[in-house]
Amino acid sequence: MAGMRGKRTVRGMFQSMAVIGAAAGVIYLFVPHDEKADPIKPVDYRVELLTAQRAAPYAVLVPEGLAEGWTPTSVTYERQEGDAWHLGFLSPDRQYVAVEQSTAAPRKYIAEVTHEAADTGRTQQVAGRAWQRWEGPKYDALVLRDKGVTTVVTGTAPYEQLAEMAAALKPSKDAPKP
Repeated sequence: MAGMRGKRTVRGMFQSMAVIGAAAGVIYLFVPHDEKADPIKPVDYRVELLTAQRAAPYAVLVPEGLAEGWTPTSVTYERQEGDAWHLGFLSPDRQYVAVEQSTAAPRKYIAEVTHEAADTGRTQQVAGRAWQRWEGPKYDALVLRDKGVTTVVTGTAPYEQLAEMAAALKPSKDAPKP
């Protein structure tokens, strides 16, 4: 009799699993899903920008006039972390580009936001200013140090796109429409 009880338990378990599997299949068929939909959702950075404008001891930079196809994907402002402003984008060809600003110690901050990029000793003229070129295993960067604030434009994008972002940076007056 004990042997029969064990067979019933195993058989019941398989029956239960079959019912659960059938229910999951039906749910999958009736829940709408679009494989062609873009998984990247743009962020609205206006609220964080207003916070940063009020709190940062420097002019917070935001891009103006970028070509169509640039998508804002991330934004933060960390007052305790050296008044650090971060605004991340995907370029039209899906490369990552971030604008980073902070009053933190430049060497440590640049290494952190560029994932250990190194100064090449070269500069690149962007909108009439000389930006330092940094190269790294993960991100390359353009770096500008000015009056106690370090601005870094970094990411997986080529230098041409980093320069495009750097050229578009303007001190924010009001929250732009992203």
